[in-house]
Amino acid sequence: MERRRVGRSGLRVSELGLGSMTWGRDTDELDAAEQVRDFLDAGGTLLDTAASYADGDAERVIGSLLAGKVDRSDVVLVTKAGIRTDDRPGAAARPGAKVVDASRAGLIDSLDASLERLGTDHVDLFLVACPDPNTTLEETCSALRLAVTSGRARYVGLSNHPGWAAARAATLLEGDVGLAALELEYSLLERGVERDVMPAADALGMGLLAWSPLGRGVLTGKYRRGLPADSRGASPHLAAFVQPYLDGPSSAIVEAVATAADGLGRAPLEVALAWLLARETVASAIVGARTPAQLRTSLAALDIALPYEVHAALDDVSAPELGYPERW
Repeated sequence: MERRRVGRSGLRVSELGLGSMTWGRDTDELDAAEQVRDFLDAGGTLLDTAASYADGDAERVIGSLLAGKVDRSDVVLVTKAGIRTDDRPGAAARPGAKVVDASRAGLIDSLDASLERLGTDHVDLFLVACPDPNTTLEETCSALRLAVTSGRARYVGLSNHPGWAAARAATLLEGDVGLAALELEYSLLERGVERDVMPAADALGMGLLAWSPLGRGVLTGKYRRGLPADSRGASPHLAAFVQPYLDGPSSAIVEAVATAADGLGRAPLEVALAWLLARETVASAIVGARTPAQLRTSLAALDIALPYEVHAALDDVSAPELGYPERW
């Protein structure tokens, strides 16, 4: 598996990353261990998680694997903070409600708890999960600087932030810590990052980590004929996550991918990943497999290079709407 540099930083990651959003909930430790084994055997390194995944259980699963089955030096460990459960006394009316908290105290406390669950003294990349309208970007960046200078994180970045925020954060951290990475949703079904995030990343030397590169599973083609009973789209806690891409415009893109896949003798999933990995700014595409079998199908996509005509056709059918000022 190809190793790619994350922007202009010294961090290098595998072109395919392994996500853990379902670990500790839909994926048990045995299946997670098998996924990690297959991923490492294929040359993968980037293991992506978050404090909020399964309320910390995803990190606990990874910590258990690092304690016995996986060498810490074999993985590039990424975690995210900034979304937490609201456990204040007055929050009893909404038990388990999630709140955004990118304050200095919130981020550092979350990182410390993550390190404890992961059983390590540092992560390779620490990301702020989403914008916090109640905290200044200056304060958030001060937490990122502290994460690096204290040795808790080797590199830092942002997730799900717009281009202006990425540019501002890069300026605030310029000269010492730096902003290495941006993690955002990016696929043939969601190309919004091309409007302003990718230009900002290109100009300021940040690498892009793409989450949900298979359009929340829809680009596999599994939903073309209905809603499989064992799919995320039929899951009580993930149905709303998949639903936005089960509409007409998305279906047209899925059919184009399926047509291209038939012509190439490959699976739709492989075509969708190959299209994404050909984008220059993308350092890694993070796939979140529920089962080891699902992961193996993603790993099989790494040997395909799309013909120019196919790539151009997929570009056209999925092109995002651009207007002023993106297009002058």
